[in-house]
Amino acid sequence: MAERSLRGMSIGAKSLESDDNVDFAARNDVAYICPKGHRTILPLAEGAEIPEEWECRCGQTAHREGSNDEGSNEIAKPTRTHWDMLLERRTEDELKELLDKRLKMHREGWIPDYE
Repeated sequence: MAERSLRGMSIGAKSLESDDNVDFAARNDVAYICPKGHRTILPLAEGAEIPEEWECRCGQTAHREGSNDEGSNEIAKPTRTHWDMLLERRTEDELKELLDKRLKMHREGWIPDYE
């Protein structure tokens, strides 16, 4: 039975075809820029519908480079951070007081160390 087994190559692991006489689809490079300045270039098929917006790697919405109506229809609202929302509820003096109280509790043993 060992005489009939296949040797030398995994079946399906590699293609035996070559790239000779292969014509790839025509593509256009489309650039998108997000508010943080990241530039993303996407190769899209020549006949494909090109979207005006694309999600950037940072999570922001990127717009096509060269489009003149960037933000003209809407007012850009800045993203609220955790710190911004915290300052809506407490002043910095209150936060310092809370921090001192928690550090004191930690030093006195009220709050155990987590390792």
